[in-house]
Amino acid sequence: MLLVYFLLWVIFNGSFTLEICVFGLVIAGVLLGFSCRFMDYSLAKERKIYRHIFGFCGYCVLLVKEIVKANFGAMHLILTQREEIEPVLVTFHSDLKTQVGKVLLANAITLTPGTITVTLEDSEYRVHCLDRDLAEGLNESEFARYIRKLEEEKQVRKG
Repeated sequence: MLLVYFLLWVIFNGSFTLEICVFGLVIAGVLLGFSCRFMDYSLAKERKIYRHIFGFCGYCVLLVKEIVKANFGAMHLILTQREEIEPVLVTFHSDLKTQVGKVLLANAITLTPGTITVTLEDSEYRVHCLDRDLAEGLNESEFARYIRKLEEEKQVRKG
């Protein structure tokens, strides 16, 4: 968090000099102290965040890649002269363990064009797909595999 406060200070100042750097470090330190004292923040929580940041960045890269791929698939579906698009409502179960993992999967499905997560109850997803072809393999998508891997890494660190 100290680094974030410092970078914000430098960005808002618009230049980088020794004076701005020194004042920025002092102000960032004071803000970090305030955050720890009054906002239930701690350096232990920050270390936890840093341990998971690379996994989350990998998830974001995967998400962008899949969104681009799905965009081209949806454009192809719309622009080709197929007789008829077959929308379908699919229900499937996921073996993801954490609530965060389940929500990440639901949001990833919704963010990719052509699919919308209608409901998520326990581990049961109901997804509306623009076409029957888009519904194939939702429960074993790259998102589900990646999130499962993140959950397993978290369990190894805890255990």
